[in-house]
Amino acid sequence: MLTLNWNGKMKFTAHTESNHEVVMDAYTDVGGEDSAARPMEVLLAALAGCTAMDVISILEKMKTTPRDFKIEISYTKAKEHPKVYTDIHLKYIFYGNVPKENAEKAVNLSQTKYCSVSAMLRKAANITYELVFES
Repeated sequence: MLTLNWNGKMKFTAHTESNHEVVMDAYTDVGGEDSAARPMEVLLAALAGCTAMDVISILEKMKTTPRDFKIEISYTKAKEHPKVYTDIHLKYIFYGNVPKENAEKAVNLSQTKYCSVSAMLRKAANITYELVFES
C-alpha cells in the first residue's frame, strides 16, 4: 500500500510499499514552494526508470552492458484540463560498444512486453522512441 502525507501548502510525501519516500510539490504561483518534483514529472521519471531497468537487465543477460546509458524524454501535453501527456518520446542513449541489434531487442522487449509503466501510459498517450549510440 502507498500512503501520502500532506506536509503543508502544496507539498506531499508519498510513502511507498517498498519503504521509500517520494516528495512532490507545486510551483509557487499555485501555492507551492517549488521544493520538489511535480506529480507529472514523477510519472515521467517512473516511465524512464521502468524501461531503463528493463533495458539494462536485458543487456546484462546478453553480456553487453553499456559503459553508460541515459534516457531523455520529450513530451506534448493537452492544452486543456486535465493536461495529460498526449505524446511521449523516449531517446535511449547508449555509450560504449553496444551492438545495435542487442540494444534494439532490449528496448523493443521493454516497450512491448516488460515495462508496465509504458503499457499503462500507452493507453492515454502516443509513445515513440529512438536509439542513439555514442562512443
